[in-house]
Amino acid sequence: MHDTLRSSTARLRLHYNPFSSSARRTVMVVHHLKLPVELVLVSNLRDPEQRSKLTALNPNAKIPVLEHGIFALWESNAIMQYLADQLPEQTLYPTELRARADVNRWLFWCAQHWSPALGVLTWENWMKAMFKAGERDAREAARGEREFLTFGKVLDEHLSIRQAWVSGDDVTIADFSLATPLMRCREASVPLSKFRHVEAWLGRVQELDAWKQTEP
Repeated sequence: MHDTLRSSTARLRLHYNPFSSSARRTVMVVHHLKLPVELVLVSNLRDPEQRSKLTALNPNAKIPVLEHGIFALWESNAIMQYLADQLPEQTLYPTELRARADVNRWLFWCAQHWSPALGVLTWENWMKAMFKAGERDAREAARGEREFLTFGKVLDEHLSIRQAWVSGDDVTIADFSLATPLMRCREASVPLSKFRHVEAWLGRVQELDAWKQTEP
């Protein structure tokens, strides 16, 4: 166990499922920083008993959820921040004011624009059939693609003038947050090839050990 963990000696427990892109980004932080976190697999959210236990921690009944003693934290971006802040020496979530603000900017952008667009495409083009949740809605899929193309252009132009990573010179939780919604881009027929800088950046993320260790 790290000797430099900031918080109490209470055990860190992360409830997750590898199928979830939101959960995956939090587990990536655990692996990247080699944190002493117990990973608790929630194997079936449709199971009433598992859902009841999860709802006791998160009223939204969603994963991921982090437990640290009596403290329960939900929302994946908040969990990534909290986990990173356990280690004073880490660089995954920079501590300098403007550097941190820039990472936060991309976390909010991801939650507000990027993830919803990719969520629509992934649901309509892949997951809906898998879960037998009805026919594909072509209008919804088209809306998701329009939004992806709109916001993909923003990220692509940003990456065209950056170096390897989204924020600063090193990988940050902004990269984890933005990359995980693309984890099923082939199955979901996401037109990623339209954005060569995003494609190249995603390739760099996929070479990280934390990405490889969290493959579903």
